[in-house]
Amino acid sequence: MLNYKTAAVIPARYDSSRFRGKALAEINGKAMVIRVMEAVQKSKLIDSVYVATDDLRIKNAVEAAGGKAVMTSAEHKTGTDRIAEAAQKIDAELIVNVQGDEPLIKAETVAEALSPFADNPDLKMSTLKRRLSPEKADNPNIVKVAADKDDNALYFSRSAIPFYRDKNDNKDELYYQHIGLYVYKKDFLIEYSNMESTPLEKAESLEQLRILENGYKIKVVETDAVLIGVDRKEDIALVEKELDKRR
Repeated sequence: MLNYKTAAVIPARYDSSRFRGKALAEINGKAMVIRVMEAVQKSKLIDSVYVATDDLRIKNAVEAAGGKAVMTSAEHKTGTDRIAEAAQKIDAELIVNVQGDEPLIKAETVAEALSPFADNPDLKMSTLKRRLSPEKADNPNIVKVAADKDDNALYFSRSAIPFYRDKNDNKDELYYQHIGLYVYKKDFLIEYSNMESTPLEKAESLEQLRILENGYKIKVVETDAVLIGVDRKEDIALVEKELDKRR
């Protein structure tokens, strides 16, 4: 049983470098950020859902759809910084960071990420992973994660990890893709956002490495959820195709 007051925060900015205005891009007639918000609202484990943004167009769209928006600084370089600012204005003990460009997210997937907090009061953070085919392991746009026997993250990388020295027709290769949905204890999130960037974080351009480099643990839960992040306009067609399959 989850004994924490829990809020989901969805970071959404208008001026995305690769796809300007994507938060409000329509997917089957509904703005993407609204689609994400409504999916998370279905979770019985979430007490409140907020969209954290720096743009009044997004704020107005969220509120017109009956949602809650928190205005944040336009100077944030990362979604984590935006989430941390919003979290300070929210009454909650756990903060779930749900990416605003993941329109296929389901309430069940959020529940999977929250599950470790039900029986581990010392846990500070959790995230998700999914099996990845060996053919995709070398793609630097797909972040991989390796974990220990207790499902704590050992490393995140854009490279294929682990490296299999002796290959056997891919039969023995096992890779995991990192799914960028995070759950934090609120106080730890704020502490994390104030940490200095670290060498491995800068090398891989992966914020979560800052946590490992500072000696903290991240619990990693395996999921079979099918998610398609929207980075380009072309990705919308892929999402709509997947949504059609689910009908």
